[in-house]
Amino acid sequence: MSSAVHDAPAAHAVRVEEVPDPQVPERATRRTYTAKYKLEVLAEYEAADRAGKGALLRREGLYTSLVSEWRKQRDRGGLAALSTPRGPKPADPTARENARLAAENARLQAELDTARKVVRVQGELSALLEQLSQQSAGRTESEPPR
Repeated sequence: MSSAVHDAPAAHAVRVEEVPDPQVPERATRRTYTAKYKLEVLAEYEAADRAGKGALLRREGLYTSLVSEWRKQRDRGGLAALSTPRGPKPADPTARENARLAAENARLQAELDTARKVVRVQGELSALLEQLSQQSAGRTESEPPR
């Protein structure tokens, strides 16, 4: 028996749990359907006979409960509402301009605060230098020449 197999370092061994399955996505994603797609499937589903309905569901990867829900949505007028684009509504130009101006105002206020701090520090430094200058001038007058 060879001992080389037993002497191999364990760090090179890969357990089955660590190898990702290439067929399974890392994170499941929910399928979404457009209103147009739903209406097309409903029209085709309702026009088909019993065997055609089953074939349609298998081909599209759908369930009867989903088609039933889409039918209810259509009857309530919900699919018309679903056809509107998702996301935030287009902003009013004046509201967008107001937001831009508010952001610019906040940026300028921050710059002004920084400038005021710099001016205050420069004033304090100037006063300190003036004080040191007067103290050094006072010492030179009171000290005897060498």
